[in-house]
Amino acid sequence: MSIWKIVKNGVTNENPTFRLVLGMCPTLAVTTSLINGLGMGLATTLVLAGSNLLISLLRNVIPDKIRIPCFVVVIATLVTIIDSLMQAYLPSLAEVLGIYIPLIVVNCIILARAETFASKNRLLPSLLDGVGMGLGFTVSLSVLGMVRELLGTGKFAQAADFGFAGITLLPRQTAGLIMILPPGAFITLGLLMGFLNQHLARKGGNKDEL
Repeated sequence: MSIWKIVKNGVTNENPTFRLVLGMCPTLAVTTSLINGLGMGLATTLVLAGSNLLISLLRNVIPDKIRIPCFVVVIATLVTIIDSLMQAYLPSLAEVLGIYIPLIVVNCIILARAETFASKNRLLPSLLDGVGMGLGFTVSLSVLGMVRELLGTGKFAQAADFGFAGITLLPRQTAGLIMILPPGAFITLGLLMGFLNQHLARKGGNKDEL
């Protein structure tokens, strides 16, 4: 499989959010804004790429019978590093994302890629697989956050850590509060999931039902 196909696979055909329906807890919980979705996605991408790389490097050393605990230790170490860096340099974002950053440790996307791909492949393909799946997750959360923020507040891209008040596109009175509440997460996710799957089906992509 070529480099482009490995990365593209995570963004489109096996998009963890819209195609595999993995990592739903942070997907529904933190996507109240574009910056939240982007921050969560990038943090997960760094952990995915790092864990895939390390697990691929250690795949011939890790005993098969304890491979899952070893994978969790690697993932937890990377998550701890990312969490500490976010609290040091992006405190407002770290506070908003809260418990969902430490919970990356048990994100099924990361453990699934470690088990099904990184533990069976060489360094470069494993790294690219992590990057591709992470980008797919990041794009999904960012789009969800942007749509919900825009329809819920009339603006998007509000970033407290960078002193950016956001871009206003809709009058405040046309915004619907429901979109930044839990029902809005389910509505937006369902609609975007349907659009993407219909688009991929038309292009002859993976037609398996979710």
